[in-house]
Parts: sequence; C-alpha cells; structure tokens
Amino acid sequence: MAEIKRRSTTPVRIGAVTVGGNHPVVVQSMTNTDTADIPGTIRQCAALARAGSELVRVTVNTDAAAAAVPAIVEGLEKMGLRTPIIGDFHYNGHLLLTKYPECAKALGKYRINPDNVNIGKKHDDNFRTMVEVAAKHSKPVRIGVNWGSLDSTLLTRLMDENALSPNPMDADAVTREALVQSAVNSGRLAEDYGLPKTSIILSAKVSVVQNLIDVYRMIAERCDYALHLGLTEAGMGAKGIVASAAALSILLQEGIGDTIRVSLTPAPNGDRTEEVIVCQQILQAMGIRSFTPQVTACPGCGRTTSTFFQEMAEQIQTYLRDNMPMWKDRYQGVEEMKVAVMGCVVNGPGESKHANIGISLPGTFEEPKAPVFVDGRMLRTLKGDRIVAEFIEILDEYIDSHYAKAEATAAEKA
Repeated sequence: MAEIKRRSTTPVRIGAVTVGGNHPVVVQSMTNTDTADIPGTIRQCAALARAGSELVRVTVNTDAAAAAVPAIVEGLEKMGLRTPIIGDFHYNGHLLLTKYPECAKALGKYRINPDNVNIGKKHDDNFRTMVEVAAKHSKPVRIGVNWGSLDSTLLTRLMDENALSPNPMDADAVTREALVQSAVNSGRLAEDYGLPKTSIILSAKVSVVQNLIDVYRMIAERCDYALHLGLTEAGMGAKGIVASAAALSILLQEGIGDTIRVSLTPAPNGDRTEEVIVCQQILQAMGIRSFTPQVTACPGCGRTTSTFFQEMAEQIQTYLRDNMPMWKDRYQGVEEMKVAVMGCVVNGPGESKHANIGISLPGTFEEPKAPVFVDGRMLRTLKGDRIVAEFIEILDEYIDSHYAKAEATAAEKA
C-alpha cells in the first residue's frame, strides 16, 4: 500500500470506526430512502454496509424520521450490522435532537450545516444547541458547509471587504474563502461550546473539481481537524465518477482527507451501492487501501474480435466481489491479490506473469489454448468449454494455499 501520511493528526471515534490521526481513509455513503420508512431504510443501510460502506448517513428532517432512527439502528444490529448511522440535519436539527433524545443517543454521529441551522437568525443558538446535545451524548459531529447553502451574511461581508481591497480577488475566490472561514470558525466555535477536537470533523463541499481542491488545501493549512471529502452533486454515471475521482485523488495523494463519499446521482431504480464501490476503487487504484482482488483486463482490439475474454473478465470480477465478504473473514491479505484476464498473445503472457494469477486467452487466429500463469510461472494450459470453471478452481486453490487463514492467525496470537 502507498505510504501517504495523513495531514490530520486528530483521531475521531465513531462507534467502532476511527477516522483521522493517520488511520485508514474511511468510506461513507448515504441513503436516499424516506427515513420514516423503517423497513426500506434498514434494507438500504444493510446493502450499503454489506457493500463496504463503513459509515452510513440518513436524512433526519422530520419528526417521523427522528422517531424512526432508534428502530433503524436496532433493526440493523439484529442483522449483525453495527455500521455507525449518521444523522443528516438541516434547519431544524436543534429541535429534533432535543425533542427525540433516543434519536440523539442511537446515532453514531451528527452532520450539521452551520450555515442553515441558524437561518434567519443573527446568533448561533441553534448551532450551539446541537453541539451541546452532541457533547452530552459524547457524539462526534461533522460540521459540513456547502457551496449551495453558504452563510449569506459572511459572504456579503467578505465581498464588500474584497471590493475595497487594492487587489481584489474574483468572486469565486471570495466564495472559497467564505467556505473555508465558515468551516474552520464553526469548528472552533464548537470547541468553545464544549465539544472536544477529537469529536469534530469538517467538510466544505462544492461541485467544481478545481474549487474543491483549492478549498480543502486552504482548510488543511489552517486547522488540524479530521476532514471529510466529497464533490457535492457530482452527477450521474461516468461524469460523476470521473469528476469525483479527479478531485479526491489529488487531495488524498497530498494526505488531505480522512473520510470520503462519492455523491453519485443514481439512475432511476439504480443501485445505491455503486457510490461505495467507486470510493473503494479510488482508494484501491491509488494503493491507499485494498478491498477486493482486482482484475486486470485488456480493452480489446482487432486481434480480439471474440467477446469471450470480456465475458470472462466480468465473470471473474463478479466472482471475486461476491465472495469477498466470506473470504475476508477466512483469509488474511486476499484483498490484495491481482488477477489478469487478457485477450491475446501481445500483452497477455506478460501481464499474466505480473499478476498472482493470470490467463492469456487466444486472440483472433491464435491457437485455441489459454496458458495460465501463477506467480510468474506457467502452471498449465486450458482448452475447451470449461476454461472459466477450471480457472476459478485454480483461483480457489491459490487463495486457500497462499493466504493465511484468519482462525489460524488468531490462534497463533493467543
């Protein structure tokens, strides 16, 4: 794994999960169900947790949603899932957290937007109330400011000051400064109200890649709070994935960021867990964390007119991901395994030798055989209709013989 030193040295404990303080970057996601729909929200929280989301956020915006939270947490615990549930509060969080103390106790963390919890007020009583509830229940808080809901009073003041400056900045730069000031100052205000630094995470989300990079670099220079990264309203499909990967990768490489979320707009009836997989792939592609064995596959060309290698690559990747929940409890280090499924002789044998296990399938006009390589050496050649099944058998044998069994490791430690 890449040795990237985290710039935040302040650890924050959220249930059994620790973020910041040079701990591994944590993957977060958010439901899109009506939180008052207890069975539906439990199902989606469970799906996200099983996909690998280490923190799951739910909207808490109504009395019904707040009242439902304890039942949701209890329902997940009955399923053996103790993934911390985070409450997302806007506008009325101070009312809901005080009116529903069981909700306040059940949540693993609160997310507060300081720029809209006090909307229409010239003081910060509502923000203070939420912070005091968090301190009372020993809950961490993410103070999350957002480009789309920035404190207009702060922004106006900075714009006016900028207009009088001999070297005025452009409007975007002033807005970035306002975001940074809002986040950092709110963190310090929360400390003044009794919340320890070890219970504070900051975020400042925007929807433009370069702005996000600039804002987080500024925040990282001005404070040592743990930071949550995410490009807000990233968009759908390839656009959202590419934009999020571009922004988060640069910041993570610089050691900035302790939790991440990829805010994808799902297709109608789409799978919400896609955002979890994208987060994992960003971290794994950068060598920061490993989650599941990876398949290297060539893109195909005129030498690979058959779709067989594409179908096999997809089958193998699905097999690996589907089995990973079972393997991670049995085998240590299996998530770092590299598998290659290649489509012709040009790069096939070479890439296969670089993987733990690789297969070079025959391209167009090549002899119909597929050499299999294990740890750089050719094991045997597969032919016929059972190539996929035989390759999976080799894969299973390799995992069983090359990765330490968790039970054995625990026994040795004892």
